[in-house]
Amino acid sequence: MEENGNLAETESIATIQPETARKKSLIREYAESIIIAVLLALVIRTYLVQAFKIPSGSMEDTLAIGDHLLVSKFIYGTKIPFVDKRILTVRDPVQGDVIVFEYPEDPSKDFIKRIVGTPGDIVEGKDKKVYVNGIHYVNPHETHKEKDMIPKEMNPRDTFGPVTVPEGSYFVMGDNRDRSYDSRFWKFVRRDQIKGLAFIKYWSWDREKLRPRFGNIGRLIN
Repeated sequence: MEENGNLAETESIATIQPETARKKSLIREYAESIIIAVLLALVIRTYLVQAFKIPSGSMEDTLAIGDHLLVSKFIYGTKIPFVDKRILTVRDPVQGDVIVFEYPEDPSKDFIKRIVGTPGDIVEGKDKKVYVNGIHYVNPHETHKEKDMIPKEMNPRDTFGPVTVPEGSYFVMGDNRDRSYDSRFWKFVRRDQIKGLAFIKYWSWDREKLRPRFGNIGRLIN
């Protein structure tokens, strides 16, 4: 009887141990999967692509309030943390690029504008028209929603400059020219303040009509 009792106890232990091991293995697999997913998300967000949402109308009609964008962070080069240096640069920012950057007067905020002037360019505004190096810069996406003309002495919105863009900096403006707070008011964006190039709208929500803008979804930004 005693031998049978010992045998039954041994069989019970042998049965329990594999189940416990399987549970621990399953928990470990889930934990590892979650950790890997989080690390991948951090790498993608930091070095490759980041999502942004448009909160204001300064880029209308190119970008509407409620548009959700993907921004390429690697095209201008991968920024090394804690070091003012970029590696694996595909190309430099050029005139016409729509960029997301740290607002120079408050780096905790992100702004989105279009590059008008690159390093060394001379930018000037005359009666709502913008000239770069003496040539009228024609941007097919720009709009003017105000008919009045503000004198240069009162406000640089319609007439400003000329100003020379410093080395390593960019002159940016919103496509909604009459309702954009941009380089006309606070000057330039430094190269190290640029986060990336906005390239596609992946979602768009019309908060006034409470419905998606299906025509904007998947549309490239140019």
